[in-house]
Amino acid sequence: MAARRFRGLLLAVCLGLTPLCSLTAQRPDTLPPVEVVATRMPEAPHDVPASVEVISGQDLRARGARNLREALALATGVSIAPGGDGGPAAAVPELLGLRELDAFLLVVDGIPWGGALNPALATLDLNDVERIEILRGPAPVTYGATSFVGVIQVVHRSAGAPSQTVSISGGSFGSVAASTELSLPAGRWSHRVGVDLDRDAFRDDRAEAARGHGLWRSAVTSGDRTTWFMGDVTVLRQNPASPHPRQGPALTTLVPIDANHNPAGAYLNEDRFVVSAGHQRSVGRAVWGSQVAFTHSSQRMLRGFLVDLSDAPDNAAGFREEIDVNDLYADTHVIVSPDARVRVLAGGDLLFANGEARGATFRYSAPLDGETGGMVAPPTVLDRDAEDRRLFLGAYGSLEWRPVERLTLSAGLRLNSTSERRGEGESVTHDRLSGSVGALIGLWEQGAEHARLFAGYRSTFKPAAFDFGLAENEGVLDPETSNTYEAGLKTRFAEGRVDVTASVFRMDFSNLVVSTIVDDLPALLNAGETRFQGFELATDLRLRPSLFLRGSYSFHDGKFVDFAQSFDGDPPVQLGGNRFEMSARHLASAGLTLAPVVGVIAHASVGYTGDRYLNKRNTALAEGFWTFDAGIGYRLDRVEFRLDGRNLGDRRDPVSESEFGDAQYYRMTPRSVRVGIALRY
Repeated sequence: MAARRFRGLLLAVCLGLTPLCSLTAQRPDTLPPVEVVATRMPEAPHDVPASVEVISGQDLRARGARNLREALALATGVSIAPGGDGGPAAAVPELLGLRELDAFLLVVDGIPWGGALNPALATLDLNDVERIEILRGPAPVTYGATSFVGVIQVVHRSAGAPSQTVSISGGSFGSVAASTELSLPAGRWSHRVGVDLDRDAFRDDRAEAARGHGLWRSAVTSGDRTTWFMGDVTVLRQNPASPHPRQGPALTTLVPIDANHNPAGAYLNEDRFVVSAGHQRSVGRAVWGSQVAFTHSSQRMLRGFLVDLSDAPDNAAGFREEIDVNDLYADTHVIVSPDARVRVLAGGDLLFANGEARGATFRYSAPLDGETGGMVAPPTVLDRDAEDRRLFLGAYGSLEWRPVERLTLSAGLRLNSTSERRGEGESVTHDRLSGSVGALIGLWEQGAEHARLFAGYRSTFKPAAFDFGLAENEGVLDPETSNTYEAGLKTRFAEGRVDVTASVFRMDFSNLVVSTIVDDLPALLNAGETRFQGFELATDLRLRPSLFLRGSYSFHDGKFVDFAQSFDGDPPVQLGGNRFEMSARHLASAGLTLAPVVGVIAHASVGYTGDRYLNKRNTALAEGFWTFDAGIGYRLDRVEFRLDGRNLGDRRDPVSESEFGDAQYYRMTPRSVRVGIALRY
């Protein structure tokens, strides 16, 4: 009853505010178009027949956001679980009700971050960001087989950005961070360099993430031509935390909340570097752009998980693994505007990934209280392996046509050709079409004010995920397919100071890949048919250029339609009609941000995550919970002081399920406070 009252109150707040076209201090009608991930064309989010949001770097800095959870805390229909199997620096996003690490596409400065495999969230850096674009639902034309339930693109400031900053901060449990961003003009070329070092520590004193990151961008513009280069280096050293085991319908009380059951000396390390180059020029009425990127990632890990809730010998299973991945991305496309009412996009891209893992498994004894790590001599012979080679090719095109002033029609088609080989198995190929159609109708237009209806359909597929698990599995799972239907309303009134947007959606999946455990090791399987549907509402009110309010509410209904799975060796159980695990039906958020150029700065936000089942059989229900973040500071012309608090209510609810530990769940990170100072020069 109390939860329903809270939801009703928050919904009432949301209805008085508005959706996020772009969280900046500027009026929406003065915002320049951005290259949204839905189309690759420079367009304002309200001009696209899809659910698109753009969060500005200005807003991220005003709220002191340092990671993806903090950055997207007010985004509509998005829930970010911190940490997870990727380590304390990682995260597990939920979009449209589906919380799966590999179900969405992460893009950084136009490059699929993680290539043709899984999103590389642990190495994502949010320093010096210009904006974050969020597309809810697939991008079947522009990114094809790598996007499924959504795309999150992070765009850093350009090489020519003039700002220069130095910042330092520190906080709870000994966390500390320092960064600098510099502009270095050299003749016709512009250069920008960013360097940041940080250490995030937690209440569990054996869990932490330490990272060194460097980003270099260089660009030159000559007439209608622009050429750019980029280099990104990340050195990540993590001591992993442990998920909390479930016993029956609830998390067990036999282990403390922050117990760490990893073997002594556990680590989860990664060295990653990316180089990229691109070129854009005008050719008559067309704009031609190309980009190529190469990435190398080297991961080394030693970790383990409880398999027996007792202090018996060998109650934990561990593994040591070394993973090396190389991937190549290339894209070239042309945007042609034969007249003011028509725009045509045509292009092609390539995504290649080759990854190889070598590892070994072992058993060890871990005390249930987790005070000390299980003592074990790590295996020196890596006698298991997992290998995957993928090649994704795509040729795509789309048309945007305005037959009359208030009607925009769009359609796109992509030919996907994918090839994959796992281990010593045979290569599997798929040649399939994906595409989309959409319409945007202006019901009312007057200056900065408008009301627009939109509707769209998107169809896509993607080869099944591969997670380098050491379970014996040389086969390739069936590809995942989805059909997504969406319709909604985008409005702006009060001279552009108020936005309201609402949408309904339905996604039908076949062969969705879900995780399981085989012989104490993670494995994957196809999940038959599933369906996600619901509606989303967001509101935004700008009281003045430096003060705005934001609120959103989402209802997500994710269910298995036809899927049978065997548990503990019993006959298969039909899960049709069950709610999808870890999918919250209700998500809501509300926040206020005060960010003048000079003076007091402040932010406060509240988020609600509704109840969700922890397991596929729907026998373990976790209650809903609220989180609170707030901060305050002061800005001078060149100096900023700030104090920020996260999860001030110290909720430790389960937020994501481990794919390595059977029936084990990562909790919300504990309350933390951070103080910092930044100098602009």
